[in-house]
Amino acid sequence: MDFTPFPDVTALAAPVFVASVAWEWWAVKTGRAKGRYETKDALASMAMGLGNVVVNTATATIALWMMMLAWPFRIMTIPMTWWSFALCFVAYDFIYYWKHRFAHRMRWFWMEHVTHHSSRHYNLTTALRQPWFGPFTGLILVGLPLVWLGFHPYVLALAGGLNLIYQFWIHTEAVDKMPRWFESVMNTPSHHRVHHATNPRYLDTNYAGVFIIWDKMFGTFVPELEEDKPSYGIVKQLTTHNPITIAFHEFGGFLTDCARDGLRPWRWLGRAVNAPGWSPDGHHNRSAELKQAYVAAHPGQAGQPGLPPARD
Repeated sequence: MDFTPFPDVTALAAPVFVASVAWEWWAVKTGRAKGRYETKDALASMAMGLGNVVVNTATATIALWMMMLAWPFRIMTIPMTWWSFALCFVAYDFIYYWKHRFAHRMRWFWMEHVTHHSSRHYNLTTALRQPWFGPFTGLILVGLPLVWLGFHPYVLALAGGLNLIYQFWIHTEAVDKMPRWFESVMNTPSHHRVHHATNPRYLDTNYAGVFIIWDKMFGTFVPELEEDKPSYGIVKQLTTHNPITIAFHEFGGFLTDCARDGLRPWRWLGRAVNAPGWSPDGHHNRSAELKQAYVAAHPGQAGQPGLPPARD
């Protein structure tokens, strides 16, 4: 069965992205919508998005080549129909959940994903704040099982593009909460605000792309609480809007930590495969330790959503 490339749907959606950012910026500045905009931060996010397009365009052939290498080893060929594409879209989102979870739970992948979380603001430009060296971490290989199952790489590329388009609109404070039935199944601005928050209870939660059901299935879902408004950014906040620093600061931090370890490759590997904040000397500062410290300081909140129970 022959497959032909589909249009780049994210490129086709670019004018809508730009128009939506312009509308939200105006609505926030005129008090017609909730949210915050800082000009330097927004421009930095858009610069990161432009750089991401350049990098992805330059490496797209390599990524497709890797997927096509796996295609001859598929166990079946799934035809392109409406039902098979719906199945592919759901399956891709399931894989996305795990890719996203790995990106937060392994420092090697966090080095590139941290870019997306580095803004202290949460608006539509935050969706555009994308990494510049994501293709080089190898995380794309997590999607190979779908090729082996029989989904053609072209079909996966279309599903991935639509997945990315969906996620654009959930990066906003202008939308409060959607109807309960929608919130129960789909990823929404409320759910994703939690994901971008640095509040201890919200760290490493709500990894979903389109369907929040994955988080509910695998125990990583935490609702947005009115009494604990999200505070955005990363644990070690950036104080610059320089795109180069935004793109590579964590990579530089990783190299610095490895240099401090000396010629001990096992420590380098430990830093790469463990969660951000892991240290070979055992003095960790991972999300688990941050949550425990918060509970120790606020024992009355132990066991609440996103927080561990009190220690005996």
